[in-house]
Amino acid sequence: MNILCIGDVVAAGGCEVLKAQLPKLKREFCADLCIVNAENSAVGNGILPSSADALLNAGADLLTGGNHSLKRSEIYDYIDRSRLVIRPFNITNAPAGRGYAIIDMGRCKVAVINLMGRLYMEGASDPFLALDQLVNMAKEDGAAITVVDFHAEATSEKRALGFYADSKVSVFFGTHTHVQTADIQVLPQGTGYITDLGMCGGKHSVLGVEKERSIARFMGDTAVKFKEAPPPYQICGAVFEVDEKSGKCLFAKSFVRDVDLQLK
Repeated sequence: MNILCIGDVVAAGGCEVLKAQLPKLKREFCADLCIVNAENSAVGNGILPSSADALLNAGADLLTGGNHSLKRSEIYDYIDRSRLVIRPFNITNAPAGRGYAIIDMGRCKVAVINLMGRLYMEGASDPFLALDQLVNMAKEDGAAITVVDFHAEATSEKRALGFYADSKVSVFFGTHTHVQTADIQVLPQGTGYITDLGMCGGKHSVLGVEKERSIARFMGDTAVKFKEAPPPYQICGAVFEVDEKSGKCLFAKSFVRDVDLQLK
């Protein structure tokens, strides 16, 4: 099974470029399943029903989230109803949503786990304990393949949880920092791994934000408001080939695609 994973989608531009390019990417990588991180997909941050629908209609099979998943209260009812949109399981006092999903592919079941880090981030319980809890749940649900989106700031925390998860899950990818790392690999016990997938948004930006505004903020202008970066865009992600019987990753490849799409 080929599992296509796309990094954090940023605002309207990220949604539009994925709408235009995702069908081609799925064909290119012969993707059986597509997982997209959508926690920044709404204009102004967070996720809205409209941005979730846009990505699902574009071809995503499941949307994962992060620390901004529940920023917009408009998503609460949607994320409670939908089985196709999840947020980090270990968010403390979460008002809505779930952090675990089962996708029945017919020939096998795939469990998807969404977790959040604690280092340099707030509002999450122990992701190591949460991982063990959900891996056991996946086994009870009969999942042959388990995929983890770990939304975290620190590369050290991602690496540590990745090695802890080796052999327990099929695929482990990091999100949140919006910059793709160069360490995609299959870990020693068969888990496909990358520290961060990257993002889907403005190429010449600071994490999808207009670079001039981000620079101004770092130089002390606290009144400046962030704005989505203009074209050109880029799509960052990875594809993992997983054996459906053993649940082990056989091959992993990351990619970055430039897309000069002009928004209408």
